[in-house]
Amino acid sequence: MSNTQATTPAQASDKGKASTGSFVRDNQKSLLFIAAAILAIVAIYFIYQKVYIGPREQKAVDQMHVAQDAWANKDWDKAIKGDGSYPGFEKIVSEYSNTKAANLASYYLGVAYLNKGEFKKAIDSFNGFHGDDAMVSAQALGGIGDAYVELKDNDQAASYFQKAADKAKNKFLTPFYLKKLGIVNEAKNDFKGAAEAYKQIKDEYPASTEAQTIDGYIARAEAKL
Repeated sequence: MSNTQATTPAQASDKGKASTGSFVRDNQKSLLFIAAAILAIVAIYFIYQKVYIGPREQKAVDQMHVAQDAWANKDWDKAIKGDGSYPGFEKIVSEYSNTKAANLASYYLGVAYLNKGEFKKAIDSFNGFHGDDAMVSAQALGGIGDAYVELKDNDQAASYFQKAADKAKNKFLTPFYLKKLGIVNEAKNDFKGAAEAYKQIKDEYPASTEAQTIDGYIARAEAKL
């Protein structure tokens, strides 16, 4: 007769608890260290936001109003460099990185460089902008497309106009950038792509300004297929 006894469910449960308790005891120092490290990271993040980022954010906002006024008045040099007493967007971006103000300044700076004909700087500045607002983000992508057109890189221009149209997803900017996409595709001799962009305007945005004359663009592109 075997002396082996079956393990009851209660005994199995007790064994599991013992195993778990043993694990906690054996690794208590490690677990406490991990918990402390997590709490420290959270604390550092909030201190960083409150003590470091917060004051810098406010200072950046306080200092960029002159550059914003210059930008609104299309005084691109002053918008970029400032007026001696207050910094331009260039300095805001470099001195207040990681702030929302510096992020927005990157967009302003991209527009200013684009209008000054400094197209590579415009691309870099627009690429430095990261926003959740679909309208502004679409215009930043479209600005990159415009810069690439000026640099005679139509492949990149077409790519960014498509991105801008997709990002915008509204009846104002999407047909605007689709038309630019069609024109650039024509310049690339991609007449099929041009016709598709123009037809998308006609089919999906018939009430847009661009749609009013789009039949002529469609006919021109299709005639060259």
